Amino acid sequence: MQRLLDFFRLSAYSIMLSFFMIISIFIYKKYIPYELFLREAIPFYKSSFNAQVLFVPQTKKVFKEQKLNSKKNLAKQNIISEIINEQNIKFQEENKSKSLNYLYKNLLASNKNFSDISYLKTCFYNTDKKTELTLADFDVKKLLNTNVAIENKNFLQPKVLIFHTHSTEMFKDSDPNNIYDGVVGLGKKLCDLLNEKYNINTIHHTKRYDFINNKPDKRGAYERMEPEITKILKENPSIEVAIDIHRDGVADSVHLVEKINNKPTAKIMFVNGICKLLKNDVLMPIKNLPNPYINTNLALSLKMQILANKLYPGLNRKIYVNAYRYSLNMLPKSLLIEVGAQTNSKQEALNAIDFLAEILAKVLLDE
Repeated sequence: MQRLLDFFRLSAYSIMLSFFMIISIFIYKKYIPYELFLREAIPFYKSSFNAQVLFVPQTKKVFKEQKLNSKKNLAKQNIISEIINEQNIKFQEENKSKSLNYLYKNLLASNKNFSDISYLKTCFYNTDKKTELTLADFDVKKLLNTNVAIENKNFLQPKVLIFHTHSTEMFKDSDPNNIYDGVVGLGKKLCDLLNEKYNINTIHHTKRYDFINNKPDKRGAYERMEPEITKILKENPSIEVAIDIHRDGVADSVHLVEKINNKPTAKIMFVNGICKLLKNDVLMPIKNLPNPYINTNLALSLKMQILANKLYPGLNRKIYVNAYRYSLNMLPKSLLIEVGAQTNSKQEALNAIDFLAEILAKVLLDE
């Protein structure tokens, strides 16, 4: 009898719950899994078969809502795609405007004074009285269109050689007994930055060519340097850039310093030798100082000068042009750089190397 009463009580409970669930389906138009229906209708019900949908058909209103939502989602996706495309185009244009080739081409297009020697002397070059600038040598369009970037991108091999024809050049607070307190220390820092920060494989050569019989002697230093550097380049044919680092000599009252990024920084000067001497106001080649790489030398220094002026105004002095060859015949991409002078502190000179490394890396990597 008790079992019969339990059966009727559970049956009544199930009928009432089923009625409320069916009403909720018609009101909210939601589907209820059959398995869930049985579990709710009969609390102790257990089933081993998969849940089935009680009501499959959907109303026309639901179809319209889904179709409308689909159209809205498609419209949103199209808008998002347009925004992404616009951002990509903007990013590409920004990168293009930041590229060095764009900088040089834009400069050529916007500045019509590059064929004016007086303008070049005013803005870019300081010429020694022993020589002269001519448009034949300083064709700016040709120089800026010359490729000076590193060509072989295998940076597991050495690409840059740093050396010092005048290793004894020091600064006002240098220890003359410590070779790394002068320009050799600048070379070490530049080498470290190129290797570690910019991933340009670089060699630093520290042999002294201006120290004879235990005392400084600059006479003949370039002649002593050349065979040694030639040998290094022959042993390392992957090297594409040769950099000779010096410091200038100026009057004691001159202090070549500029505040760059809130740091007192020694000013930098690129040096070019064009192997031509003025004789009776006629520019004549110096026959015993041949340099087949003059055009590329000039292109490299000019490109670095333009980038330095753009990134760090005031850092660079004008490019110094003299009649001689210096060490610029070692490779097509050869640089002679004067960092500060004897009146600068060694820290001012070291500060300059941070900016020089960045400029050099950007030009050599064509970034």
